[in-house]
Amino acid sequence: MKGVLLVNLGSPKSPEPKDVKPYLDEFLMDKYVIDVPFLLRALIVRGFILRARPKESAHAYKKIWWDEGSPLIVLSERMHKKVQAKATIPVSLAMRYGEMSIEKGLKELHDQGVTNVLLFPLYPQYAMASTLTILVLAEKIRAEKYPNMKFTDVPAFYNKPDYIKNLSDIMKKHLEGYDYDQLVFSYHGIPERHIRKTDVTKSHCKIDGLCCNTPSPAHEFCYRHQCYETTRLVVEQLQIPEHKYIQTFQSRLAGDKWLTPYTDTEIDKMPSKGIKKIAVVTPAFVTDCLETLEEISMRAKEDFEENGGEEFLSIPCMNDDDAWVETVTNWISDFQKAE
Repeated sequence: MKGVLLVNLGSPKSPEPKDVKPYLDEFLMDKYVIDVPFLLRALIVRGFILRARPKESAHAYKKIWWDEGSPLIVLSERMHKKVQAKATIPVSLAMRYGEMSIEKGLKELHDQGVTNVLLFPLYPQYAMASTLTILVLAEKIRAEKYPNMKFTDVPAFYNKPDYIKNLSDIMKKHLEGYDYDQLVFSYHGIPERHIRKTDVTKSHCKIDGLCCNTPSPAHEFCYRHQCYETTRLVVEQLQIPEHKYIQTFQSRLAGDKWLTPYTDTEIDKMPSKGIKKIAVVTPAFVTDCLETLEEISMRAKEDFEENGGEEFLSIPCMNDDDAWVETVTNWISDFQKAE
């Protein structure tokens, strides 16, 4: 019997420091997120980051927390409920971090008699710290607890025509009647070394401005290329003039060289260039979360206005949009029909 496991990032149980700290510990101690040897990672995370970050993050979570709970969880559950209503095979929802675990999701499917699972990381672009860590953990659990289960992975869908149309339609709807000076495509940042580590050719990804536009097998796992390709396809779909948009990367940690240009740096200096009305879209996420609701919709907006900006539009993610739900359901149907 076939079934589906949708997997998103996860969230603390509450916006209180006591719950944020173990969530951050699980997240940041993941070797695919901070990819250094265990002892060094433990020193960085538990010796430094977790001393102050839980209180800071808790404050940010409190700003976006809903009565129903974490927006990421609530929106993911709404999307899951709609997908399950349309699908004719079992669909479970899990998170890479937190209590709604992948192990729990696989058990739900196993208990329903599922032996063939479509693993569906809810990330359009492939990255070590998102897609890979989900696949590795799921395989570990399968090997230990459900050896007779078979997995089929949903590859990065950054260039799938139906996904691009869903994203473009959401953007078009929110941009209608808004005469922006600049549209910012803001993707979650990752360290440059992650790009090089996922380079299957071990030589292509030089991050020199040329490699992402030069055909290569490396592109199948290159987050940077896939981000630029997502932007290119949306720009083409919506016929956005070249001078009207920019691509940036957000949410970096100090101490490493991360993908540039940085979202906050670029947005902060726009007003001084006469760019007073902007719109920001976050295509690395299909579900609104801390990085979209607090970092962009609140913090980036506030900084933009403090620097002289006049109007700031934050475009929501696809969340449980009916057209996106239809696309996900269609992909599940394709899996169901496959031999």
